[in-house]
Amino acid sequence: MRVPTSLLALLSFSLAAQAATTERDVVIYGGTCAAITAAVQVKKMGKSVIVVSPDKHIGGLSSGGLGFTDTGNKAVIGGLSREFYHRIYMHYQKDESWVQQKKSEYGNKGQGTPAMDGENRTMWIFEPSAAEKVFEAWVKEEGIEVVRDAWLDRAKGVKKEGDKIVAITTLDGNTYAGKMFLDTTYEGDLMAAAGLDYHVGREANSVYGEEHNGIQVGVLHHRHHFGAVDKPISPYKVPGDPKSGVLARISTEDPGVKGEGDKRVQAYCFRACYTNDAGNLIPFPKPEKYDASQYELILRVLDAGWREVFHKFDPVPNHKTDTNNHGPFSFDNIGYNYEYPEASYEKRKEIIEEHRTYQQGLLWFLANDPRVPEDVRKEMNTWGLPKDEFTDNGNWSHQLYIREARRMIGHFVMTENELRKIKPTPDSVGMGSYTIDSHNVQRYITPEGYVQNEGDIGVSTNGPYAIAYGSLVPKEGQASNLLVPVAMSASHIAYGSIRMEPVFMILGQSAATAAVFALEENIPVQKVSYDKLRERLLKDGQILEYSGPTSVRGVDPKGMKGVIVDDEQALKAGHWQESGAAKKFIGNGYSHDGNSSKGENTAAFRATLPQAGRYEVFFAYPATTNRASNVPVVVKHQGGETKVIVNQKEPGTSEDGLSVSLGMFEFDTTAEVSVSTAGTDGYVVLDAVQWIRR
Repeated sequence: MRVPTSLLALLSFSLAAQAATTERDVVIYGGTCAAITAAVQVKKMGKSVIVVSPDKHIGGLSSGGLGFTDTGNKAVIGGLSREFYHRIYMHYQKDESWVQQKKSEYGNKGQGTPAMDGENRTMWIFEPSAAEKVFEAWVKEEGIEVVRDAWLDRAKGVKKEGDKIVAITTLDGNTYAGKMFLDTTYEGDLMAAAGLDYHVGREANSVYGEEHNGIQVGVLHHRHHFGAVDKPISPYKVPGDPKSGVLARISTEDPGVKGEGDKRVQAYCFRACYTNDAGNLIPFPKPEKYDASQYELILRVLDAGWREVFHKFDPVPNHKTDTNNHGPFSFDNIGYNYEYPEASYEKRKEIIEEHRTYQQGLLWFLANDPRVPEDVRKEMNTWGLPKDEFTDNGNWSHQLYIREARRMIGHFVMTENELRKIKPTPDSVGMGSYTIDSHNVQRYITPEGYVQNEGDIGVSTNGPYAIAYGSLVPKEGQASNLLVPVAMSASHIAYGSIRMEPVFMILGQSAATAAVFALEENIPVQKVSYDKLRERLLKDGQILEYSGPTSVRGVDPKGMKGVIVDDEQALKAGHWQESGAAKKFIGNGYSHDGNSSKGENTAAFRATLPQAGRYEVFFAYPATTNRASNVPVVVKHQGGETKVIVNQKEPGTSEDGLSVSLGMFEFDTTAEVSVSTAGTDGYVVLDAVQWIRR
């Protein structure tokens, strides 16, 4: 989200400008992808609409750098959201769209499935400029009015009569009256200014009966933590000496108690677009406020042997990237965004600029500082900013990734229990399917005196899940003609999955449909007939239920030999954490013990074999250097029990490389393999156990 270059200048301009009032059936505040699909839907239903956007560029993060789309299960992306990706596909069918690269040379890499799906005529990976062209063409085609660089007067710009919004006024003095309103901002500015209940930060697990919300001290899911480094890292300027002071970007505050709530939000970054095409490359600029001391910590990470700097330079067409955070110290600016959700426009501008300085400074540091290992510097200097992207913003994204800000507390609150199907979801208006995903929230000092990150979570939803209509509408009595499809009603941890751009487009369309029905019947949005809404959503191609096969992110166990018991089916005691960060695994992920509570965490893989006989038993786990080298595994077989010690630092020796053989044993039709964490010297990981008859 951009902020005004000068709030005082805008206010001065508003005094001189002739204020105007524009009236439309539906007023949409925000310029995100959800704003555009909502406006298209309103037009298709025959009503007048205006998009009042604080941004000059429409499309939000979809046109702001996130081109390596976080899709989850693509089968549940329907309606106008799928139409957007079809239009992206059509864009890349044109030869003139391939400027720096031949179409035949593009590797077609996507998230789980190919980037370009010719059978379904969709493309999921794209350049920022391509997305913006699609949004702009859509707006022109539908004749949608878009007012740009128009900032809501958050102090006194929302006029209500009872619980009904009558009009909104922007800082330039212009007023936009309507019968229905949508807040499609990432920040929920209209929702908050209208006086609705909302939350910022992480709720305690006790609030909604969740497992993965709240502070996550001791929980390490992905590889975005210092456990991914071969040795502990000291946070102090003189390693091991607290009196020497703390390195930059490390908090000295108490991180809090696991499971309790706080006001911190997950880290932001720019999903920056880089290129290694020499003819289209501008060397990374040195920020005006560059300070090399801000990056001392990554030197220690690199000196410890970590070399995953370029692992999230994900390719998009024309030799460009969508670059995301990866690792213990990367592009996420951990701990520098807590004020952003509630901040003034001027303060938000400062925060955005600080993020830009941090991220560009890190690039400059890695490319130029002589202390950075030569192999990293050499590789970084092959990259730069593309000349043909973000040409009016120094070739840098105009949209900071606001992973979460305010979240409405609405008529229905989506929680991890609905996403994981522990509880049913009423009145589906769309579906999500991405992993429940929170980036790190803070970087702190452990009691042992080492640096660690906290807040990163990756939990499987075990297939697509429904999103309730009630999560898009306020509580009754707070606003009867407002829908909120982006800063919608969800707990922190549930929002970690819902917050994906395809889902925002889905919810934008559904919210607009409900708004038109409420307008036509002159009823509150809370009273819209779900049966009628459902009928229209299905007619317009939305996916509200999913009955197909559950998508598998890793190797599908159904295609493997023998009998497979996945970690999801194992009988586990103690606390096991879900993950899916490894490059190769079985099923939807795997479990690990967090390298804690040794001896309390156990697991049993029990199988019913098709017939008695001799079987070879395999134990699957994704290996890496932080794993335990001495995992005790017990095979129960016809002749008794056999204990095997497994070194999970070492990769699998099986034909598919996923597992190690525990040996050959005689079984009747019952079999069991048990795993303990007692006495282990690193992370104990469970993926699957396999029995193959020999």
